[in-house]
Amino acid sequence: MTFKRILCCVDFSSNAENAFKVSLDMAEKYGSTLHLLHVLPPVVNPLITDIDIIVPEANSAALVPKVEAKMREVYASRIDSSMNYVVSVKDGHVSSEILNYLLDETIDLVVLGAYGLSGVELVLFGSVAKRIAHKAPCSVMIVREQK
Repeated sequence: MTFKRILCCVDFSSNAENAFKVSLDMAEKYGSTLHLLHVLPPVVNPLITDIDIIVPEANSAALVPKVEAKMREVYASRIDSSMNYVVSVKDGHVSSEILNYLLDETIDLVVLGAYGLSGVELVLFGSVAKRIAHKAPCSVMIVREQK
């Protein structure tokens, strides 16, 4: 089995770092195009929780170019210049946006960390990895942290 298009979902967590390393290695091995995707989740209304969440003044659309620049700095800067890659930032429900991207870009393999969000965010949004594993139209690799 070969993978022409590999998607790595990143959120700047240590699990995303592990997923990035694995997906980069696989993309090099198979000569694949590596897609890097970050999804800006919806802002949680602080009135419905008992935690301190700072709601950004700018809407999330204004954050997209900043996050894309950060992705290029953190991840894309480590990709060999001879490799084809795509950096994308989406805005919306995380698992839905990932599933839409898989279909839109005809991805062959999606790689993501076992956990990205933590604490209250995980409870509110559920496990992205679990949803992707159940609903993806392609193969899914969930990368766990080495202990």
